[in-house]
Amino acid sequence: MNEWNNIGKKPNPKGIPQFYWRLPKENDVLQQKLREETRSSFLQRRSHNLLDNNELKALWMLLDHYQTSPNDQLISYSDYKVVTNLAGAKLCPYFTANIFARLQQNDPHGQVSIMSLFNYVMRKVWLQQTRIGLSLYDVSGQGYLREADLESYIADLLPTLPQLEGLESSFHSFYVCTAVRKFIYFLDGLRAGRVRILDILVCSFLDDLLELRDKEISKEVQEQNWFSAPSALRVYGQYLNLDRDHNGMLCQSELANYGSGTLTQPFVERVFQTCLTYGGEMDYKTYLDLVLTLENRSEPQALAFLFRMLDLNDKGYLDAFVLNYFFRAIQDQMRALGAAPVSFEDVKDELFDMVKSKDPEHITLNDLYASGQGDTFVSILIEFHRFWNYENREAVTADPLQD
Repeated sequence: MNEWNNIGKKPNPKGIPQFYWRLPKENDVLQQKLREETRSSFLQRRSHNLLDNNELKALWMLLDHYQTSPNDQLISYSDYKVVTNLAGAKLCPYFTANIFARLQQNDPHGQVSIMSLFNYVMRKVWLQQTRIGLSLYDVSGQGYLREADLESYIADLLPTLPQLEGLESSFHSFYVCTAVRKFIYFLDGLRAGRVRILDILVCSFLDDLLELRDKEISKEVQEQNWFSAPSALRVYGQYLNLDRDHNGMLCQSELANYGSGTLTQPFVERVFQTCLTYGGEMDYKTYLDLVLTLENRSEPQALAFLFRMLDLNDKGYLDAFVLNYFFRAIQDQMRALGAAPVSFEDVKDELFDMVKSKDPEHITLNDLYASGQGDTFVSILIEFHRFWNYENREAVTADPLQD
């Protein structure tokens, strides 16, 4: 700054440190190999610095021995420092005054549970191990995984998951595609074809996937876990059942039978207009995006996906014309069943009251987020079955009371 302020003097460009290193070109084999070896060596050093099982057992023995209140399994800060000095250099990053203060739970004597402390260390070690494991598949070394990198990671992880041992080898590629799609759908918000490793670690998807290492998981838990064998087989089986001409792709008439078979025709048409198709037909990856959307309608990513379907003119908002366009299909299905159609004006007023949009004539995606009713809002417009349940919600709620 002094040099910059001096009149007649210019900053020396040679004094500016280098802060950007260009990645080697793909045809520069030597530089690519050097980069790979350097990254591998770095990750190995980081891995050696992590605590192994024997060191974790020794840590627990130290905590158990030096706990201040054995009955409550609590340790004071002075005893905490004793454990820090005895545990060794590897544990220093985990045993700081800041961590001790963060783990306190309003104990009148300022003590910390040794179980909370040990679980914290275990979690940190697991996160670091997982980050190193994921980084091994980061070809570019930029801190993210492409779809192909994720596929390689999960394919290599398959043999270590006992809950997936029963899957036939011919289904492995479809399972990997099913598993990877959830990471891409929810974590690749910019649709750049890559996911940050930090985002993978922060979300719960990897925990759900690694939960399959447990040999004893209840049927209910497996059904709720997207990565379980029953869930993957269910999704793929539905896709095969919809594919009536057995060409491996879905056309509009085939997709119309999805779920309860009451998705409206305008919505199905919009799906094929806005999603990636091949010759007017949908492949398995696009189908997975649709399944993740319809099964997680309250999630921000799913609402954004559905809002894009509903926004006919790409204006960034929904107006009465758009709502009427989609609701007409609901009215047509009601006439087909012999029921009296509901007035659109009544539904329109109810939808605007539900969302409470800032603009009385336009509904934006942010309005749907803020309302907390986005799931119900879109379901009324795209699926007759959901609309019928909503319209008759009072009668459905009253039935158990009458029984």
